[in-house]
Amino acid sequence: MWGFNKVILIGNLTRNPELRYTPNGTPVVNFPLAVNRRYRQADDQKEEVCYVDIVVFGRQAEHCGQYLSKGDGAIVDGRLQQRRWETEDGQRRSKHEVVAQSVTFLPKKSGANLSSPEVLDEPPFESDEYA
Repeated sequence: MWGFNKVILIGNLTRNPELRYTPNGTPVVNFPLAVNRRYRQADDQKEEVCYVDIVVFGRQAEHCGQYLSKGDGAIVDGRLQQRRWETEDGQRRSKHEVVAQSVTFLPKKSGANLSSPEVLDEPPFESDEYA
C-alpha cells in the first residue's frame, strides 16, 4: 500500500523560532505557525485559526532562527509527522508536527516586494533526534 504525505501551509509565526542543536551537532529549529481560514456562515463572516508546530533541520533551521521572528509570514512545505514519547511518570504522549522540507519567508509588513520571497530549499533531513 502506498501513502502520500505532503503539507503546504501559509501562516504567521506566533512565537520566535527556538534554535537548538541535536547531540550530533545538527541544527534544529521549532516554531508555531498560525494558519487562518475565513468562511461565510449564513450572513456572517467567520474566521478560525489552526496552530501547527513546525520543525526545520540543517542549514534552513539556522536561517529560520536568524531571519524569522514572531508575526512574520512563512510558507512551509513539508510532511506531517507524529512524535511519541513517554513522560517520567509513565504517561504516553504524542503530537503531530510538520517537518519542513522548504521554508519561504514572506515579506515583512512594511511594504516589501511580494513578488520575490526568499526561498531556502535543501534536501530533506530525516531524523528522530530532538535537542
